[in-house]
Formats: sequence, C-alpha cells, structure tokens
Amino acid sequence: MGFTLCSSSELSYPSLEGLRNAQANPVASKSFTRAGGYIKKHYFLSSYSDARKLVISSHLFPGHLEGSFMGKKRQVEPRKKLEFVRTLLIDNYDSYTYNIYQELSVINGVPPVVVRNDELTWKDICCLLYEDGAFDNIVISPGPGSPTCPADIGVCRQLLLECWDIPILGVCLGHQALGYAHGAQIIHASEPIHGRLSEIEHNGCNLFANIPSGRNSRFKVVRYHSLVIDAESLPEELIPIAWTASDDTLSFLETQKFDAIPDAYESERQKANFDSFSAKNGSYWGHVNGTKSRKVVMGIRHATWPHYGVQFHPESVATTYGRQIFKNFREITKDYWLQMSSSFCSDRNIHYTASMQVPHATGLFGAVHRGRQSVKKADFRVNGEACSSGQFMRGANQRNLGFLDMVNILPPSLGAKFLRLKWRKFGHLASEVGGARNIFTELFGKNKAENTFWLDSSSTEKGRARFSFMGGKGGDLWKQLTFRLSEQSDTAGERGHLLIEDTKGFTCSKILEEGFFEYLNKELLSLCHEEKDYEGLPFDFYGGFIGYIGYNLKVECGAASNAHKSTTPDACFFFADNLVVIDHHTNDVYVLSLQEGNTTKTQWLDDTEKKLVSLKGSATRQLHERISKPVANSPHEAGFLSEKSQKQYVSDVEKCLEYIKDGESYELCLTTQFRKFIGEVDPLRLYLHLREKNPAPYASWLNFSKENLCICSSSPERFLRLDRNGILEAKPIKGTIARGTTPEEDERLKLQLQYSEKDQAENLMIVDLLRNDLGRVCEPGTVHVPHLMEVESYATVHTMVSTIRGKKQSNVSAVECVKAAFPGGSMTGAPKLRSMELLDSIESCSRGIYSGSIGFFSYNQTFDLNIVIRTVVIHENEATIGAGGAIVALSDPEKEYEEMVLKTRAPANAVMEF
Repeated sequence: MGFTLCSSSELSYPSLEGLRNAQANPVASKSFTRAGGYIKKHYFLSSYSDARKLVISSHLFPGHLEGSFMGKKRQVEPRKKLEFVRTLLIDNYDSYTYNIYQELSVINGVPPVVVRNDELTWKDICCLLYEDGAFDNIVISPGPGSPTCPADIGVCRQLLLECWDIPILGVCLGHQALGYAHGAQIIHASEPIHGRLSEIEHNGCNLFANIPSGRNSRFKVVRYHSLVIDAESLPEELIPIAWTASDDTLSFLETQKFDAIPDAYESERQKANFDSFSAKNGSYWGHVNGTKSRKVVMGIRHATWPHYGVQFHPESVATTYGRQIFKNFREITKDYWLQMSSSFCSDRNIHYTASMQVPHATGLFGAVHRGRQSVKKADFRVNGEACSSGQFMRGANQRNLGFLDMVNILPPSLGAKFLRLKWRKFGHLASEVGGARNIFTELFGKNKAENTFWLDSSSTEKGRARFSFMGGKGGDLWKQLTFRLSEQSDTAGERGHLLIEDTKGFTCSKILEEGFFEYLNKELLSLCHEEKDYEGLPFDFYGGFIGYIGYNLKVECGAASNAHKSTTPDACFFFADNLVVIDHHTNDVYVLSLQEGNTTKTQWLDDTEKKLVSLKGSATRQLHERISKPVANSPHEAGFLSEKSQKQYVSDVEKCLEYIKDGESYELCLTTQFRKFIGEVDPLRLYLHLREKNPAPYASWLNFSKENLCICSSSPERFLRLDRNGILEAKPIKGTIARGTTPEEDERLKLQLQYSEKDQAENLMIVDLLRNDLGRVCEPGTVHVPHLMEVESYATVHTMVSTIRGKKQSNVSAVECVKAAFPGGSMTGAPKLRSMELLDSIESCSRGIYSGSIGFFSYNQTFDLNIVIRTVVIHENEATIGAGGAIVALSDPEKEYEEMVLKTRAPANAVMEF
C-alpha cells in the first residue's frame, strides 16, 4: 500500500527495537574509555549561545539568514534548480567515507570536499557554509564509537543543531548523531550486525523515492552497527521513515537467491512495491505474515528541517538502491534551494562554470564559489595555520587523499636520473632449462643466495599469476635501502633512520624527517625514462625497488602510533638494475639490464645469456629429495613457541567481541606470533621446499644478508597492483577453511566456506574497506568489484577472495596509492584507524614484516605488492611465523583459535622438516 508523505501529523510508525526496559542496556552519555591511550586532536564545541551570535535564525522565513552574515538584498530572479550539488562530507574517521565520496562525485557532478570531524572549528565551518556559501548540503559519514562520545563525532552535533537551514544526511553514526542531538537515546542493539543484510520497509518519503519497500521487494541493505536509536525516546521533531522488514538478517549470497542484485539501484524502472505492513497502528509490534515481529529504526527525518539519517550503509557494494538514495538526497537539496530566494544560484553557477575551465578543477574546487551570501572572505585556521577559505578549497583534493606531506615535485637538490633499459627475450626457454627453480638456483643460488630476490609465481593455475622476477646484487645502480623507525616515530621532527649501501659496499645514513614513503616517492619521481624502451614487454616491472614494507609503517599512513617496536627493519629494498623474468604462460625468459644515460654496455646481458644456454644440459638434474617426516598439525608440534597460549588468544578474541559490541569496530584482525630457534640452516633450501609443498601466486624470497634476514613467503594474497594502464587492483582474502582428505569432503568444505554467513560478512566488510582505499586515489565512478566472494583452493586451504579495481587519478603517484591503502585492510579490520589502535592494545608484540607487503616499485610508476601471510621470517637464527584471523560479531572464540593455527600449518611444517 502507498503512504501519504511528509507531514509529521500524518505519519505513524510500527513498533521499533530499542524500547526502554530492563534489558535495554542504554549507552551512557559519558565518553568510552579508549584502549591504547588513543587521543584524537579535536576542538571543544562552542557554546550554542556563541554560535547563535554567528547565525541568527528566523523560523518565520526558513533558509533566510540574518545578522552579521546577511548580505545586501538582491533582485528576485526566476528560480531554477542547481546544475550541480556541492557537498561537505564530514569524515568520522571511518573506512567507508570514500565510498560515499565516489558515489557523490558521480551523482552530484562535482566531488565533495572531505573534512574530518575535528579538522575545523565551528567558526571555520560557519565561514564556509554561510559567509562563502561554499556548499549546498552536508553528509555525515559512518564511524567507530558512539554519538554520546564527543570525540567520536567532533563538530557533527553542532552542525545538526545549528545548520537547520542546510540539507544534511547522516549515515550510520551520522544517523545516530542526528537522533542523539535532538534528545533520543543511543542503546545497544539486541545483537551487533556487521556485514549482513536486511530487507527494509519505508514510508515512501522523498529520500526513498523510486525504491520498493518491504519483504521480498529487492530493497536489501548492508548494516554495520552495534548501537541503535531507542525508538521510544525519539522526540516529536524526529520522524521514523524506515525500519527493518523482519527480524531476519541475510548473508550476501542469500540475497542472490531472491535475485536481489547489488547495484540494482542503477535501475529506476521499478515502481515502489510496498509491503502490506501497516504503519498506522501506532503499536510497537507489527505483524508480518501473521507473526509478531520487532523492528529496528533504519531511517529518520526531522519534521521541519531538511535533515535525514539512515542507519544502514547505502554506499556498500552489496546494498541495493544505494545510489538511488544519494540521488534522492541530491534532488531533495535541489528542491530545497529552489524554494529559497534563488539569487545565489545564478551567482554560484557563474563562478563554478568559470572554475571548471581550469585543469583538475573538478578535483580541486579551483576557486572559491560564492553562494547564498556574497561577503568578503574570512581567514580561518586549519591545523593551527591561518588559511583563507579559497586556499582551503584549493587544497581540498590533497586533504581528500590524506597526503599533506607527500610531494610530487622533484626537489632541485635531488637531481633527475635518465635511465635506459636493454633487454633480450628467449622464447620457450624456461621449460628447456628446468623451470624457475633451476634458473634461480643456478644463476643466483651460489654463496647462500646472499642479497637476492625472487618474486615467485609458483602457483599459476587459473590465471592467478603469470610472471616471476629474480635477481641479485649486480650493476652500477644497485643499492640497498634499510629503514628503521625512530623510537618516537609518531612525533614530529624525526620519522626514522635510513641506511644506504651501494654496489661497491659503501654506506651512508640519513635521518628521514618526512618518512620512508616520502623518500621512496621522491626517489621514483627522480627517475626519467623513455616508454619505447619497454615496448613489447608483457609485464610491468622493468627494474626499480624490490623488497618489503613492514606493518609498523602504518604510522606514516594515518595510524597514531606503534605500541611495539619491530626487531627487523621496518622497510628493506634493493634497487634492482639487472633481473631475469619468466613468463609462465608462454615459457619465455627475459633478461633486463637498466643503466643510467646512454651506454653500449651489455656485459651482464651477455653473461646471463651464456649461463641460461648452458643450463639446457642440466635441465633434467634431480631436485632435492622429498622429505617424508610426519606432518605437524600445529606450530607447537613443529617446535614453535607461541607469544600467547590458547587461553590467552581466546581471551583476546573475547576482548575484540566486546569492542565490536560497543561499536568501536566492525571487524578486528587479531594476530599472534610463533617463534623457533633454528640455528644455522640453509634458508634457500627451506624456501624451495615451502614453494613445492605450498605453491602460491604471490610467493617470494628475499635475502638481506647484511641484516641476517631471509624471508620465505608462500602468500596467496595480493595487496595492491598498479599496471601501466593506471588500473589499480586489490585482491583481499577473508574466509579460510582446511582442505578435505577426500574429494567429497573437500567439496563439502568448499561449499561450507562459500555459504558461511560469518565468512561472507568478513569478506564484505574488507571489500567495502578496499573500495574506500582505492576510492581515495581513483577517478570517480571507476571503482568496481568484478569478482565478489569467490573461493580459491590451495594446497592446504580453501580461501574466499574478492577483486576490487579502479582507474588511478592522473595526478597521483604510485607511492601515494600504496600509502592510501597501507596496511592492507584484510590485516587490520574496519574502520582501519580505530581497529589498528585497538589491536595495538591487545597484541603483545610487533607484527614486524608479517601483515606488511612484499613486492616491487618499477621505475615507470607501476607496482605489485602482496600481503605477508603464510610466511617464515628468519632473522638472526630465529624463525617466526605470524598468523591470525578476522574477529566479527559472529565469531566463536575457540573456532577463531583453530583457524589461526590452521594458517600456520604449511610454513611450520616447512621449518620442521629442516
């Protein structure tokens, strides 16, 4: 049935979850205690009396401003709708904000400007909204925590109370903040819902125009929340406009059974199909198909102000009609301003049309766009520095990326290097000389394989990987970078110490005040080349930096601090100027040599060609004999000592579940470490055995002999890749189960993983997180998910894998792309920053290299990096293995421990057998 809309006196609503009772467990208004000493920089909100001096409202003339911001009267002009909508997007330190950013960029015609909730003072925001008229509406993002904690929502509460004359949409935490600002109570939900879907019923108001309603209506939304608005405490001015259609939640694949297609919001052909549930009975319990059913408030609106909130996540990849909701909010904004005095419309359109002629104006908001008032620009402060609103808007793109310190201009002191590439191809040679293993051991395996690397696609079936890259210390350009964060790397002035060793063994050290990522960015930007040098090569690495980034470099990517210092360097890279590449699809072998300037030297190419040809005679040589020791079912059986006992790990899982229940995180990727003293062993032989027993598409070998450090990785997970066409790709893994002992059991376990509601929820949360991270650096509208929740099978486990892709913005460097997404979301949880802070407080030691990334940065601004899992790190005669798993609301602590142990099985057995 249809509903009559938009008058508060005409609306009533069904029973909604959140009634005050003995079990309601209300969330107190006091701030939550923060783990790990997290203190966000924030401003105390101004008093309402002071704020009202800035904007004197008139309820008789909504939308008209009086007082100090009132400009001269303008001649009334014919009204017309806005040509585009400019949004101020308030980021509550969430990991899904840039999914909203991407949607609004496409829908509004211009990208929003993202500002964190403590970045500007209330006075600053007033200047932007009322003096410069820079925005037409406001969207308040999701986020961790509760609106009852001032630090969690920053300036949002004052926006919701004072900006009654500007359209506002709150999402999740923003929705709860709208309720709390007007007096509603925030309480715990009956259960936390994260990464699961619900069918939604609504009253047909403008926010839900052209969207069906009710059970089996195809309107299914993704929920990430542990707290809800207490429906009984809603004040008269707040009207419920949406609620859950039933008690049941669905996994993503369950929605597919009913043909609920993600992104179905793209189609506007369907007419609203409302459920037969009556919203006029006024009771707190409705009846669906004769069954009593409790509802949860999923949407509210203010009775007289243009303010709306939705508890669910319209920006999620699995929400249907999500884009339609944002389109509807755009139309609400246009209609709202159409009803106001419209002189500002033509004025701001003139200014914006002019700015659009400037290159990159879409991303930069190239000019200050005057709006509802035309008053002189005010200076205000951003991060303590005086800044005009014009400067603020022009810097919007850099703030959106989060790279205030990243420099894309080559410093004159650094000096550019012009590199030339020479290469040769040997068709079908790999199989003739014994394959990748034989090539590496014969060319680079001598002298304990010191200072060598091998990005090893040892599992190439089903197109998972194609190329392997290998090499060692060699040419004139070779060098090694070893970086260690300082003790107080989270403070200003000193990030860490870099040691540089050149090909002749000379070393120098320097203090990096701006951090390792900034140094690496400048190094790559200083390398000039000609594209014709690598025309005809089917891969994307032609020489450059190859090594690893440790997990603790999260402090250069937004994390507040590191609770534990790594015993291994925080980053280690070779600059590889000579390398061998194997194409596993064609069996072709390539040798490449990179040199500075124009040179005719080909000695390394000549020598390597001779060695490859000589290998033909030894192609049938025997490999190392298989070792038939008993298989260990746990790292303890393999002689490893764990950082935490089973009891301690289970207790840590329970702590994570408490944080999730309180809304502090949606998902926490808890990890631990296992250690074993192994003395003098042949680490290359260990790696060769590991790759044979557990082949993986993103396996790798790194030997930094000066650091007494070897890395033997059999990682099945890609973190991030950027190809020569500017396409970014992430392939997160979330969801793991053991292989079966028989074909029938194996297939059963594979299906069990595929249809596990818990594992689907884990995967979906990280997919949305990676979409957010790519959305920070990709062109609007290009981030998409070609493969969602596919199961891949490896030697010991089945895993659930998704693929996210997007087109990189042309003004963003390769290192900036990595910095936007590091560490990989599959190793942190979401929201990423709050989750890392909580994990630091729970875990007892540094993750070190584990959870970081191994791979390359090519001199032509491409890269490919894995996630360091299923890896043995050998440092100073000790082997360590990291393992963990994602903790979500559906997690069982004992099963989480079992899954964590399962992930250690392949690397632990490889060590045990040596």
